[in-house]
Amino acid sequence: MFNKMYLKIKKFMKENYKSIIFLIIVYLILIIPLPYYIYAGGGTININDRIKIGMNQTESKGSLNFAYVKELQGNVASFILGNIIPSYDIEKQEDVELNEEETSADILFRNKIYLENANQTAIMLAYNKANKEIKIKDKHYYVIYIEKKEDNGLRIGDELKKVNGQEITEITDYTNFVNNSNIGNKITITVIRNNKEKEVTATVKNMDGKKLTGVSISTIYEFKTSPKIELNFKESESGPSGGLMLTLAIYDKLIDKDLTNGLKIVGTGTINSDGTVGEIGGVKYKLNGAVKAKADLFLVPKGDNYKEALKEKEKNNYDIKIKAIGSFDEAVSYLENMDF
Repeated sequence: MFNKMYLKIKKFMKENYKSIIFLIIVYLILIIPLPYYIYAGGGTININDRIKIGMNQTESKGSLNFAYVKELQGNVASFILGNIIPSYDIEKQEDVELNEEETSADILFRNKIYLENANQTAIMLAYNKANKEIKIKDKHYYVIYIEKKEDNGLRIGDELKKVNGQEITEITDYTNFVNNSNIGNKITITVIRNNKEKEVTATVKNMDGKKLTGVSISTIYEFKTSPKIELNFKESESGPSGGLMLTLAIYDKLIDKDLTNGLKIVGTGTINSDGTVGEIGGVKYKLNGAVKAKADLFLVPKGDNYKEALKEKEKNNYDIKIKAIGSFDEAVSYLENMDF
């Protein structure tokens, strides 16, 4: 049996070897990397399926969804598609600002922290608005950006524990120590790096009239909530631009009302701790994804994002309702009272 199959394959390849070689050459050409990013309309992710709250969470008849942008690998094939398909856009890599000192691991860690920050802000705001219990159990302070690396200095991913031997319990413990130091002073910082405690140094610098050490630090909280909440996202499924929708989805599960009214609602926009909604990039791609997913409503930040969304709707004759949102409270009020 195997011998017969082998003979058939051999015969086929002999008869069609020119076509096979041609296809292989075409394939190899199409996957040649090019210095471009190709952006296109993505899709939607049902947030309801990624959240679990206690044992008695409320269920909605409709759904609250993220919208995402699809980024294609820059190669010959995607470059051709980008020039053919009107909804695809091409951007040169050189036009995207990069820090040459950063590694892919540094960027991955920072994106992970951004995602965690967005999730924490959404949880805190939703629980407070729903009058549910939420307390901060612990805080962690991580370096997420370095302007310029120093020998034996701080690195992205370091967790700050002490400054000159003093315990860091609030981020102000670090910033106040820097402010009370002289320009050019070396300070000793105890950090956790690769699960080990290590002492490193940082130089106090004058940057735009401020005393700084040339790093950005982000705070990550550990919460105790009642009811307990679990978020089950892949790293690619949430982030700062999904803050508004994540907050609404958590809040929707904490209250008795159904915010969705049985509709498929897609949206975008960052969320601040005070509930204000911030603008994001890639609105037209996210709106395109919402339309492809047959969404009923698209929530978008007020300002330029809203103008861009309306322009795309008119340009492509999209059949979808678009609502500009400036704050979490405004979004809730609209969803509770909308006449669809």
